[in-house]
Amino acid sequence: MKIRPAALAAGFSYGYAALRLVQMVGPRPEPVADRDAKRYGAERRAFLVSGIVRSLTGLAATAFVSGDAIERGLAPLPRPLRVPAFVALIALIETAREWPVDFVEHYELERRYAMSDQSIASWTGDRLKGAAIGVGVAALLAAGADLLIRRAPQRWPLLAIGAMPPLLALANVIAPTFIMPLFNKYVPLEGKLEGLIRDLATRYDVGNAQILRFDMSRQTKKANAFVTGVFGTERIVLADTLIDEFPHDETMFVVAHELGHYVRRDPWVAIGLGTVATAGTILFGATMLKRTTGHGIRGPADGARFAFYASLAGTVLQPVMAAASRAIERRADRFAVTATNDPASGARAFRRLRDQNLAEDEAPKWAELLFATHPSLKSRIARLDDASATG
Repeated sequence: MKIRPAALAAGFSYGYAALRLVQMVGPRPEPVADRDAKRYGAERRAFLVSGIVRSLTGLAATAFVSGDAIERGLAPLPRPLRVPAFVALIALIETAREWPVDFVEHYELERRYAMSDQSIASWTGDRLKGAAIGVGVAALLAAGADLLIRRAPQRWPLLAIGAMPPLLALANVIAPTFIMPLFNKYVPLEGKLEGLIRDLATRYDVGNAQILRFDMSRQTKKANAFVTGVFGTERIVLADTLIDEFPHDETMFVVAHELGHYVRRDPWVAIGLGTVATAGTILFGATMLKRTTGHGIRGPADGARFAFYASLAGTVLQPVMAAASRAIERRADRFAVTATNDPASGARAFRRLRDQNLAEDEAPKWAELLFATHPSLKSRIARLDDASATG
């Protein structure tokens, strides 16, 4: 009996999930005795690679094994509801399949390395909220895409690409305003540190940005800061784990780095890069679907096949996007040096981040080239040390 590659893909995807389910319901693993950053990083990389493979094999299983049967099962629904129902059902199946994987490879991994004290109940609540949002957004976008394809069956790829900038900008408004507060509490930062940040932001004409603190300690002991938002929703956000563990001079360098993203309009740069990358995936997916089927998207199963081909293109483009992200991060580091005139504090901050986040000084070269969105800590610290020595 000949076994199709798509059936093998389905077997791998669900077999992997079954293995993790056995581990999930089995005895809890003991905490690691030696919190070694290299070992932690190696485990995370292995899970990252397996996740990419699982994502592609799961899509292949839907596109080439179960998609047509599910489409036939949804045939009694009114035409406008079939695609969003198909996508919502697949998203629910994927959530169920990935639940034990996420539990073992994220929740338990972080607890084994003493990087999180989050309870199972809290993790489950976050996971359910994320799943509900994901299913709802996926169904809504699928309904809009289906309408576009039915109205413009030949021109829809170009119209979809043209819609990406406003859609991504809208996401940058909705996410910080409505979605992120569902998972953490964001409150205005107060006190001396807020004044220092506001003064720094005012120097660069961005003193109107919101400066917020959030309870990242709910999920992890790692420290972080970031900027988000466009169209007046811009926010400079600091984790409580950063504020509570870092001295002000190191915190200010981290904030200056994030402020560099804001001043250089990096959220808009990300929207532009995302649009270009999405254009490549859409055009590749549509072309491959046409070549393999002889027609475009006629129904949900064809949409699943398109999504599989588009995901292949996205995987190939990932190293290019990662390289662009690393360049943006290096530029933000240079901005922070200029803004604070204190590269020594920056070097100390990155060393503290390395220790608190159990991060490697340097990942294997292949991993950095394929996946890393930030330069290695070793290279960043070396540049700051050089700047401090010559400054």
